[in-house]
Amino acid sequence: MTDNYEEWRKNFKWDVPEYYSIADVVDEHAKDANKIALYWEDADGRERKVTYRELSEESNRVGNLLRSMGMKKGDRALVIMPRIPEVVASQLGIFKIGGIVVPCPDMLRAKDIEYRANNCQAKTIIASIDSTEHVDEVREKLAVENYIVVGGEKDGWVSYEKEVPKQSRNLEKEKIKSTDIMTINYTSGTTGEPKGVMHDHKWIYCLSKTNAVYWWNAKPDEVLWATTSPGWAKWFWSPIGVALATGASEVLYNGRFNPSKFLKLAEKYKVNRLCATPTEYRLWAQEDLEAYDLSHMKKFLSAGEALNREVIDRFYKAYGALIYDGYGQTETSGLVCNYDGIEVKPGSMGKPMPGADIKLVDENGNEVPIGQVGQIAVPITHPGLMVGYWNGKMLEEIAVNGLYLTGDLARMDENGYLWFEGRADDVIKSSGYRIGPFEVEDALVKHPAVVEAAVVASPDKIRGNIVKAFVVLAEGYEGSDELVKELQNFVKEITAPYKYPREIEFVKELPKTISGKIRRVELREMERKRKMEMWEKEGN
Repeated sequence: MTDNYEEWRKNFKWDVPEYYSIADVVDEHAKDANKIALYWEDADGRERKVTYRELSEESNRVGNLLRSMGMKKGDRALVIMPRIPEVVASQLGIFKIGGIVVPCPDMLRAKDIEYRANNCQAKTIIASIDSTEHVDEVREKLAVENYIVVGGEKDGWVSYEKEVPKQSRNLEKEKIKSTDIMTINYTSGTTGEPKGVMHDHKWIYCLSKTNAVYWWNAKPDEVLWATTSPGWAKWFWSPIGVALATGASEVLYNGRFNPSKFLKLAEKYKVNRLCATPTEYRLWAQEDLEAYDLSHMKKFLSAGEALNREVIDRFYKAYGALIYDGYGQTETSGLVCNYDGIEVKPGSMGKPMPGADIKLVDENGNEVPIGQVGQIAVPITHPGLMVGYWNGKMLEEIAVNGLYLTGDLARMDENGYLWFEGRADDVIKSSGYRIGPFEVEDALVKHPAVVEAAVVASPDKIRGNIVKAFVVLAEGYEGSDELVKELQNFVKEITAPYKYPREIEFVKELPKTISGKIRRVELREMERKRKMEMWEKEGN
């Protein structure tokens, strides 16, 4: 790989094939019978090595099972599993018969599952044994026909472990066009219910030609590790769009994040390139990094929000390797990143990726001058962009001046580096998660003690931001530590646990506009100032 960034941008051309599927790419890699696709381990110490050949054949069996159950091209399937090999085989098997994967975090609760399954009119749900409990809570409200359980047996569910091995390892695959819909990833907005972002199969092709090459610089003979979970778009960005697309081996660990454990895993599997969230890097930076032999590490990557200089310096001191930031969204492929061969400026998102053609624009889609803050925008001709929203508007319908507006603000310096400046809306980014305030507010007001609630991002040294709720109590209730805990647990029961407010402040009223809309921007700024003053007093 050269270090001539301008040449990359100048010479880059999209050459999207008519037919493309990552499942076909995996089948090509499977011609090498011994090539390891997955190094899997869980918190109990169980380990598995899965070759590309095994992955190819098991996904064929999954495809045959689903087809025998009536699944056909275009049908949707919710996949609710943690980081286990079966989630990869299931997703590939769905792709092979032309089905559409609806990835779901295994932290989702019944309400979330009900909404997604009904919104996309899912025909099948494939879930881990732990997630079946939440599915069964709302099963009578679903029109789903097929229920498959992984990792156990349960009445009313087809056993993956019993039925998949019975199927033929040979499959008559659908011929998949690059423009066929591949996934519906649900994302949180500031208002309303989550929206289903539709991507077609060329999304992975674009990731393989940009993220894999320019950001990761991944090679087929390397071991890669992205700590993301299968329910998120980042899963397709890296474990699928980089590792499987490149033909590399990847680490898959099913267990809660523990700084020391994760560093030991990176050492054990001789990981060459590691992608993690800023929160994970901040927690790692507090460890004795020199105690872990990561001499095989060629590159650290980070995405989600900007990393502070101290963390980057700490890793460089320990391992002589930089952390390379990258940027994109659920709706996009990679748009901005730091590259091998250019200077990495701590805090910068990097430079636009070849083929991205991004612009910084005002709300009317007009470009802003160098040094001014604008919204990151992408021409809708970019093949890595979403097709549109399921049961919602298509990409062309939301375009402004032929551009997709990301909602993220940035400024570009005179050297072409981009610097993130915040959100144009109110979505909270915490520990790599995108959390819509509406979902948390909606959960809070269901509690009898809550009249109104406003949720904003509150700066946090470890997580970047945490969810902070301002709550107006109903008559007869008084604020207390006990009520804070009660409300936090209440939110966890209604929606995914990671969304709960880590801080709750009881107030008499919320700031509003003349039309009655809550001014979250005022609360957010107030919270930012409070934290800055608090940290200044602490001497930090």
